[in-house]
Amino acid sequence: MRRKDKEVTDRQIIDHVLSTATICRLAMVDDGEPYIVPVNYGHRDGALYVHSVSAGRKIDVLCRHARVCFEIESSAVITTHAEPCHWGTKARSIVGYGSVEIISDCEEKRRGLDIIMAQHGKTDPNMYDEKQLAAVVILRVAIERITCKQLGHWDDGMANQAPLPIRPAVTPRARSVALGLTNSAVRLP
Repeated sequence: MRRKDKEVTDRQIIDHVLSTATICRLAMVDDGEPYIVPVNYGHRDGALYVHSVSAGRKIDVLCRHARVCFEIESSAVITTHAEPCHWGTKARSIVGYGSVEIISDCEEKRRGLDIIMAQHGKTDPNMYDEKQLAAVVILRVAIERITCKQLGHWDDGMANQAPLPIRPAVTPRARSVALGLTNSAVRLP
């Protein structure tokens, strides 16, 4: 990392970002072109767990080349100032590299789904429909190396506390419902 003053090496902070963020951007190379997809994930034991349908571009690419890069960030807060050039961002982000294993064994898929569900707050036992379970695979990203970057001043009393966003994110689905466009085929910019 070029800016050593922004680098985070504290394993506790890195683990906190990995285990509390909810979106991972998974990047790969498809026939010489970059390809990136945002995914929900779970983190445990030095790996990321992602669910996917068993066919499609992402799976095709990963079957040809299992190496990936990923980016994960804590909730970012824009810090304002009277002078535009003094605005900033308070966030922590991770860029990592690893290799993907495509898991199709039902018990391992259940374990991967449980890890993902726990990351998103569901702690009670999970029951999975066998038909739906058969339709998905779990991508296990074995983390090989990561860097963590911190932007802004973090004097929050608990170094591991991720900041809250200024306003809640509006999902495309919520935007569609608010606009009265509930047909799932409708695409909004």
